[in-house]
Amino acid sequence: MKVDIPVIETERLILRGHKASDFEPFVQFTASDRSKGVGGPATRAEAWRATAVMVGHWYLRGYGMWWLEEKKTGAAVGRVGLWNPEGWPAPELGWVVYDRFEGKGLAYEAAVVARQYARENLKWSTLISLITDDNVRSIALAERLGAKHDGTWTSPAGKVAQIYTHPPLDKDAS
Repeated sequence: MKVDIPVIETERLILRGHKASDFEPFVQFTASDRSKGVGGPATRAEAWRATAVMVGHWYLRGYGMWWLEEKKTGAAVGRVGLWNPEGWPAPELGWVVYDRFEGKGLAYEAAVVARQYARENLKWSTLISLITDDNVRSIALAERLGAKHDGTWTSPAGKVAQIYTHPPLDKDAS
């Protein structure tokens, strides 16, 4: 079975499906303390399983996380996309940007087009972002995107996250 993952281009990024060359940068990210907000730090084997889950999400749901490639250099930047595994309270807009690419507005640039994709192609009316208390950069990004704090949620694995609800997708808050 083949899933056609749409390719979306922004001014500086290509949002696309996973390539083998994306794995090493992802391993480096998941081994770092910065990955705490997405279940890390993790071993190389755990990073492999996480990659398989993200790729498989496209097969099971028809949407998922795009891998981000910087147009100018071809470098793997992170990932952004739509996530809704079993047990989630609602479809989520999520993002991860690797160390040397933070602070450049790339996550915002990618999140805006991912949210637009959810509105135009999936006809969704709303999205949430689940963010750990200590992830101040992600909280700031959610707020920049117009999301409002909407309570606390505990995942099926027992992890606590803050719920940020994005504005209705029929209105563009970006």
